[in-house]
Formats: sequence, structure tokens, C-alpha cells
Amino acid sequence: MELAQFLTLTQRYCGPYREKPENLPGLSTYRRSKISEIEASVYQPVMCLILQGSKTTSSGAQSVTLRQGDAVLVSHDLPVTSRITQASTSAPYCALILSLDLALLRSLREELGDGLPQTDAVRALCAAPADPNWLAPLARYLALADNPQDAQVLGPATLREIHYRLLLSPIGGMLRRLLSVDSHASRVARAISQIRSGFRDPLAVPDLARVAGMSPSSFYDHFKSVTGTTPLQYQKDLRLIAARALLTDQDHSVSAAAFAVGYESPTHFSRDYSRKFGQAPSRDAKAQPTDGLVMNA
Repeated sequence: MELAQFLTLTQRYCGPYREKPENLPGLSTYRRSKISEIEASVYQPVMCLILQGSKTTSSGAQSVTLRQGDAVLVSHDLPVTSRITQASTSAPYCALILSLDLALLRSLREELGDGLPQTDAVRALCAAPADPNWLAPLARYLALADNPQDAQVLGPATLREIHYRLLLSPIGGMLRRLLSVDSHASRVARAISQIRSGFRDPLAVPDLARVAGMSPSSFYDHFKSVTGTTPLQYQKDLRLIAARALLTDQDHSVSAAAFAVGYESPTHFSRDYSRKFGQAPSRDAKAQPTDGLVMNA
């Protein structure tokens, strides 16, 4: 399917009344009618297709600019900052979001065996123009939205095809590595799970390396290769994202937010926060709650 045809079919999802396709597990839309400030969230495995407008997305040292027709695929849990750079009331920013089912992808990996293409060096956040091979089943999946019976009967097989096409696509390289049980990408994913579950606690890289089954130096290198950042910076980003939510959504003071996410010094916290978000945490403590997107699987 050509991109122009797909974008025509999906225009109704950029309208003012349709917030989310119904009856389609894993699929949602996100719309914004104005340029945003820096937003921060943790992306779980997800594919995001820009239908209209543009945004910049950053993870660690990697930054990508996404425009209409571009897709980004995230294979691991990643702390991400983003900013919508093109949006208006008449032409809002609109994106189609598919949460990836890792269990489904693993079953495909087992079925394919050695039939997966070789993967060059890639990172957990990969962006590229949308691939017609997975646009076609995605369009068919969307077409099921208005018929609950069709969605129930045909939806699972169509969703499986989308995952299959994404797995084989150019942006699916890190997914292919992740699904190999003893790959570096899979080992890094285990360490990421450990960091996320205890991000408030002191972090010891040697302990994480043991979880990943690597030497500390090898783990450090592979972690940075996959995520684009270091283990300590990854933990810091998780803390700062959690602190921002406490400040904007739960009315915490700056000191209370700092201590709640694991900082021992509010001064150190304020310095890191200002460096990441471009303003002091005290300003966010007085702000209204944000409507930034958290892409959960």
C-alpha cells in the first residue's frame, strides 16, 4: 500500500471527535493541536507512525525528527524526551501508536527460526519512512474498528501479520536481536528491567552486569550500544521523569520530589532537572499537569 493512500484512509483519526479506534487491542491515536514544550515519558516496546505534523524525539545521545509518513520503533523500555514541532488547530499533530506484543513476537521468532534477516548495528530507537509491507495489514486492522464481530474474528490474525511485517522490516533490526534469547540485546533488556524496578535505589554497574551475564566493561559497552546512554544516565532519566510527574500531577514540593525518586540532595536534583528539561523544577511545581504521552505496551 502506498503511503498517500494510507494517509487518506486514516484522516478521520486526526479529526476532533475520534480519540481512539474501538475494538482494536494495542492500537491508539494521539492528537495535539499546538506545538508542545519538552515532554518526557518512558516508552515501552511500541511503533509510532506520524499521520500529520512533526516532532523530535530523543533518547540518550540519539535524536530523530519525525515527519508525516515517518515511523519510529522502540524495542526496549526507554526514557525519552520529545517535542511536537508542527501542529495547529486546522492541522493537528496526529500519530498512530501500536503497542508491541513481545509474546507474539517471540512466537513468530520461534516459527521463523533462521529465516530472520541479518541485522546491522542498530539501537533500541529506530526511525525510518513507513514501509508499505506493514502499512497494508495496518490499514486492514484499522478497517475493522467499526465492526466488533470482524474485529473479534479477524483482528488477531491481522495483528499477527503486522507484527510479522514489522519484525522483518528495516526498523525491526533491534527487535530481531532482542528476541534471540542469549543476545546482547536480550541481556540488556534484563538489566533494564532491574533498573526500572529499583530506580530509586543506588545503582551498582557490577551487579547489573551479573544480571546480564557479562563482565562490567562488556555490559557497559553493550548497554550504551543498545540504549544510546549509560546505565547511570538511564537511571537518572527514570528518576527525573518520575519526579516531573510528582511535581506536575501530585503537587509535591521540589525537595519532596527529589527525595521520593532517590536523590539525596535537592540541589543536585535541581541541577540535573534543569539540564534535562530546560527549566528549574520549581517552575513545573507551579504548572498545570501535562498531557504528555506515556507509550505503554
